[in-house]
Amino acid sequence: MRATAEPEEGNKVRLSVEIDETEIDEALDGVLRRLSREVRVPGFRPGKVPRRVIEARMGGAAALRGEALREALPAFYARAVTDTEVDPIDQPEIDITSGDDAGPVSFEAVVMVRPTVAIPGYQGLVVSLPSLEVTDDEVTSQLDRLRATSGELVEVGRPAQDGDQLTIDIHGSRDQVEDDDGDLDAEDFLYQVGSGTVVPELDDQLRGAKTGDILEFDSTIETLDQPVSFRVLVKDVKELVLPEVTDEWASEASEFKTADELVADLTEQLRKRHVVQAQMSLQQKTADALVELVTEEIPEQLVLEELRERIHDLNHRLDSQGMSLGQFLGATGRDEEEFVSELRVGALQSVKLDLALRSLVDEEEIELTDEELDEELATMGERLEMDVDQVREQLERAGRLAAVRSDRRKAKAMRWLVDNVDLVGEDGKPVSRDDLFANQAEEDTE
Repeated sequence: MRATAEPEEGNKVRLSVEIDETEIDEALDGVLRRLSREVRVPGFRPGKVPRRVIEARMGGAAALRGEALREALPAFYARAVTDTEVDPIDQPEIDITSGDDAGPVSFEAVVMVRPTVAIPGYQGLVVSLPSLEVTDDEVTSQLDRLRATSGELVEVGRPAQDGDQLTIDIHGSRDQVEDDDGDLDAEDFLYQVGSGTVVPELDDQLRGAKTGDILEFDSTIETLDQPVSFRVLVKDVKELVLPEVTDEWASEASEFKTADELVADLTEQLRKRHVVQAQMSLQQKTADALVELVTEEIPEQLVLEELRERIHDLNHRLDSQGMSLGQFLGATGRDEEEFVSELRVGALQSVKLDLALRSLVDEEEIELTDEELDEELATMGERLEMDVDQVREQLERAGRLAAVRSDRRKAKAMRWLVDNVDLVGEDGKPVSRDDLFANQAEEDTE
């Protein structure tokens, strides 16, 4: 078999394929063997039905040849795709140009292929990361959280404000009928103003309230799906008084002997948290920056395929939890059309990233060594409890080895890009890679 590929308009390729007569004869013999086993003819055992009888049953030699071509052409097409290294993304339109009746067969297949997108400016990408600097406000906030654990509630005479702790009696009724089961009643309930843990209207009512005030208002509780009338008695208003930051307090509240040591440790922990957050966002933000370079229109076939895979994966995960997609949408309060639209946006971004990484592989001539491929196959083998040769054989048989190689090359391209983008903080100042990966380097050294 011989195959050539020529580009066509509309991101398509025309494959021209020539099949030798001997290969056609082999395909015809295969069909005859199958039909000889399947056809039931009186006087002949299965597998022993003569060719002339099968031809007669099929409607003649031409009909039998047509059946053989119908069965064999998909395999010949697949071989042509592999030989020409074409990357189709849709079903082909196949037209037999010669050999319908006898001799060698020629056919043409027009198919849409994966496009090559431009990624102008990828060598100068700038990625903005969360700042690595720790602010005084962050340290103070962390210090206040620790102080709150040993704070003291003190009653105040002023109106309530956010952060105050109020003791209240709260009563709720539905449809002008008292709540018999008491689910909406609570006495001596300690509530922090601004926490929003009951209903939003409660915080609005309590702000500015004083001891002895009686508040009445209506709200809607989603779980009940009906309006509720509330009556609240404010019994006292207290504020949390935090201890002073002293060496004595620091030694009691922490493992450190002085307040300076405690503050230094909190600062260092915050800095490490910033570094981890920046490291975690680096890959995603780099991918987002690369996707923004892709301006070409993306074939709908690729987006729909990615969307179908995402819905399939979601259904599989939900099924493992004993939940259907409808139940999931109901629990999250989302409309199916709106949800699918959101998934489609993610699918489009994923396809753009895939195409951009393929272009980056070509631009930077990123290759995969045999050792790197073997490492990937070994990793897959560990999950499948198979050795490398078995994994390779299975992938080759399924025609997936090239896809694995491509995925690994794209992963290498992504690592290359992460290593080569310019890094800045949210303030626009350059971020040092030494600072970003200092902890990792220390761990590697240890």
